[in-house]
Amino acid sequence: MAPLPADYKQTEEKSFKGTESGRNVLESNAKYTTTADQGSNPASKPTRINTQEKRKISKFDKFKPLRYPNKEIYGDTDYLQIDVLKYRPLGLDLTKERNNTIKSLNTSKGNYNKKEDVLGSILLPIPQNISSTNSTGWGEDSINPFAAYGLGLASDVINSKNLFKGGIDALTQLFGDAGSLVQSGEAQQLSNAFFASKAVNILGGNTSFEGVLARSTGQILNPNTELLFNGVKLRSFNFSFNLAPRNGDEAEMVKNIIRTLKISMSPSTTVENRNQTGIFLQSPNVFRLKYMTGSSEHKFLNKFIVAALTNVQVNYTGSGTYMTYDDGSKTPVHMVMQLSFQELSPVYAEDYDTESGTIGVGY
Repeated sequence: MAPLPADYKQTEEKSFKGTESGRNVLESNAKYTTTADQGSNPASKPTRINTQEKRKISKFDKFKPLRYPNKEIYGDTDYLQIDVLKYRPLGLDLTKERNNTIKSLNTSKGNYNKKEDVLGSILLPIPQNISSTNSTGWGEDSINPFAAYGLGLASDVINSKNLFKGGIDALTQLFGDAGSLVQSGEAQQLSNAFFASKAVNILGGNTSFEGVLARSTGQILNPNTELLFNGVKLRSFNFSFNLAPRNGDEAEMVKNIIRTLKISMSPSTTVENRNQTGIFLQSPNVFRLKYMTGSSEHKFLNKFIVAALTNVQVNYTGSGTYMTYDDGSKTPVHMVMQLSFQELSPVYAEDYDTESGTIGVGY
């Protein structure tokens, strides 16, 4: 355990720099959290934390901004801002009539906007290896001519004013087309392959009509395969932060950041409310992420949609060796915190027309 000097706040950073791992960590942090020159105007000042104060963190209470490293933010300082928001249900109204229930379906984007009051904000340095990936769901789909023909007949029956008469007309059309088809050589091959596959299966075989057709004629039905749009995908983001407290204030700040993230990502029970039975769980808080420059959004990097924090992983021996300060809490000298977020809603083309979507690369 590293001894704590009398002037802890002034000398612990110097002693930590003296180690090989300490120099690497501080140089890495300095590279990605450097502030502007002293001539710049600060956009906000760091929050000072009383190391003797025992701060109780509640999931739904508002809190003052948490900042690591505990430095002033200038007009050209880049950082990642994580706003903590209370989760809002989508508001599906099941009491409406069925046709109106479909219209009442909402997305999470309508629940959160810039005017929404946040519970608090966490300010962290821009992490290394930042990236964004936008994906869309596409998949192969096939339909052979006979299936397409059957769909056409089914559509005629459905659109018919008289369902019974529509079915009779469809059968008449089917027999007429079948009579024309059997006169061709292709129809004879299809017929032979079909009945041959049925006969083989009756005798214990395991083959298909398509397999028999391919073996006997060297042909298959044209599958008319196409790549078709089949859905949307939600984006996920992973971040890694080096946390190396340099004084008592930063040690307390790092602890509060980790606790706040863990508490906010956790569901809560309804046991505390005496009127509730506790059989339900309440959704965790959600998060709004922003790459910032000073007090404005970053002019180039990607934007985010409100996301859920799905994973928090903290390595308390970031340098590969267990080492702590003698500060009462035995704060580790180097930690690595990894966060995984997944957005609540997919990105649509219309999102690039919004105010945030027109900045930089958009989403």
